[in-house]
Amino acid sequence: MLTFTDKGIYCAQADLYIDPWRPVPKAVITHAHSDHARYGMKHYLAHRKSIPVMKHRLGADIKTEALEYGEERIIGGVKLSLHPAGHIPGSSQVRLEYKGEVWLVSGDYKLDDDGLSTPFEPVKCHHFITESTFGLPVFRWPDQHEVYRDINAWWKSNAEAGRNSVLFAYALGKTQRILKHLDPSIGEVFTHGAVENTNLVLKDAGIDVPPTTLVEAEMKKDRFEGAFIIAPPSAMGTSWMRRFGDYQTGIASGWMMMRGTRRRRNADRGFVLSDHADWGQLNEAIRLSEAEHIYVTHGYTSGFTKYLQEQGFDAHVVTTEFEGEVDGQGESAED
Repeated sequence: MLTFTDKGIYCAQADLYIDPWRPVPKAVITHAHSDHARYGMKHYLAHRKSIPVMKHRLGADIKTEALEYGEERIIGGVKLSLHPAGHIPGSSQVRLEYKGEVWLVSGDYKLDDDGLSTPFEPVKCHHFITESTFGLPVFRWPDQHEVYRDINAWWKSNAEAGRNSVLFAYALGKTQRILKHLDPSIGEVFTHGAVENTNLVLKDAGIDVPPTTLVEAEMKKDRFEGAFIIAPPSAMGTSWMRRFGDYQTGIASGWMMMRGTRRRRNADRGFVLSDHADWGQLNEAIRLSEAEHIYVTHGYTSGFTKYLQEQGFDAHVVTTEFEGEVDGQGESAED
């Protein structure tokens, strides 16, 4: 039912694409990260919570249609529905059924409940398209609440020493997870403009995001003493950082599990926190899907596919333009 084309994942029966990377008439979008939701489509269909961010990033005039989780659409005889992926707010797995055959496009996903996104929902299917951003056995995430405690302890230690704490994290998804678990008794929380704008859009969409203060040009260095500042990775090493005086930097990313990544990014601290599935979660999602045919995209595709084949799956590598969680860099500042 689905084929992999130079424009994206295509369903001929419904004449639509899932997360296309080139302009097409009809696009179904799994989530609002920029490698999955791109400009130029004539019509976008996505979960209700994804659409405000898509309009913020792609333009308020894009033509959209919103679905709730589990709501069905019949398009060209194909039964289509969205199901929670647990990746970021509004992230969805796309289920397509035609003449008894079921395909599932998972997009990006994680099985941990982050307290922000609708938790991942297993969906049974015959064909499962999965990411493999962290598709190696070395990637096994620590308990997320331990990571939040470590972030707060780092901030408190810096504040007691009169230093600021600057943490780099994706503006959409990971940032809001972290904000929900910061201890406001330690000090004030400031945001980069890309983060603050995303927070405002999510708040307007009914998502609970704690209050923060936008970093503004006229603020003096003493305004930030002991503060926590959160910014996208693209702000790292830019002139925007000069205003903070004495500070330490941290990165929140699944890549912090790899020895040397933090050093390459010149950060003082690394916190292992990802919005993607780790090795165990990837395998669990595939098991829960009960799919016989697995298609592996972006990440450690070759190694993960070979492992699945050894487990008895009909597994294949497919080439896409999705990026997953980029090594220490993340989204651009305008995201």
